[in-house]
Amino acid sequence: MRFRILILTTLMVTVLSGCATLTQTFTTLIPKAVEKNVLSGREGVNGPVLVVKIDDTNNAHPQIGLEDADVVYIEQVEGGLTRIAAVFSSVIPMRIGPVRSARISDIEIMSQYGRVAFAYSGAQRKLLPVIAAANLQNLGAQAQPPSIYTTDPARNQPFAMVLRADLLMQKIIDKGYVIDSARSVGWSFGDVKSQGVPIERAVLHWPAATYSAIWSASEKRWHLTHNNEPDLSETGKTLGPTTFVIQMVSITPSIYSDKFGGNTPFSNTVGSGTGYILRDGKSYTAMWNRPTADVGTSWKALDGTDITFAPGQVWVALIDTEPDFTLITASAKPSTTK
Repeated sequence: MRFRILILTTLMVTVLSGCATLTQTFTTLIPKAVEKNVLSGREGVNGPVLVVKIDDTNNAHPQIGLEDADVVYIEQVEGGLTRIAAVFSSVIPMRIGPVRSARISDIEIMSQYGRVAFAYSGAQRKLLPVIAAANLQNLGAQAQPPSIYTTDPARNQPFAMVLRADLLMQKIIDKGYVIDSARSVGWSFGDVKSQGVPIERAVLHWPAATYSAIWSASEKRWHLTHNNEPDLSETGKTLGPTTFVIQMVSITPSIYSDKFGGNTPFSNTVGSGTGYILRDGKSYTAMWNRPTADVGTSWKALDGTDITFAPGQVWVALIDTEPDFTLITASAKPSTTK
């Protein structure tokens, strides 16, 4: 009798062990769900949102940390130059820069992201109360130690301020500041259903700055040039997104000016307008809509269907002049058009 019980017990253990082994095997074979950032559609967490103002003059290049941004905005500033507002969530690099001062257009751009951490070098006196009243965590350099806003000895002022983003994010945790995690700001990712126009490049002109987006079929992203030079990061990587958004906006004088007396232009990103979505080597004529400042920007084709973005980094150029496109014709000979 004892012998039979022993045999039955052994058989049960063997069967149960086998089931456990099969379960472990099937669990191993089933791929784990990969988290994707809602701002860029690429693999990564939907972490707290950090927005950093970055210089975009020739002397500021190569810039630091931009390749890790989920979204990058190009804004017009005084004298027709451009400046960058970089949005980070999936990855926060250790260093970002060169950091420069805030502008009035930043407030409206950031409001669709919720309560963000805002890093900048300073602002004109009249703008400081507006920043303080906005729905953001004000983390400008004027109230932070030099261990967080560092000086790069290899760069000349005013192009030498570099943010130690890792230390800033740790301070946010230590102080218990409330920062919203990444959330949808209007666009989504996936295959596009609309008919696009194959292009080789797009050239954008501000009064004192030029950008080009050149399609790289091998890397499946747009390589950027800035003022006719390759747009490189400090690591030597060519900057460029998988989706390049050209958002036609109204750019008008504001009540603000820089320390030299130059008027600060305001780029209006609330309302509706036209633009172009560049992805997969094609340009899609589009319409944008953002009813209020606290909601995101949606994009639709001329037939009313949604235009989705290609997963990966997104750049948004805020501009009021039409770009120049170099088309790829059936004969494969590029032709330039507006």
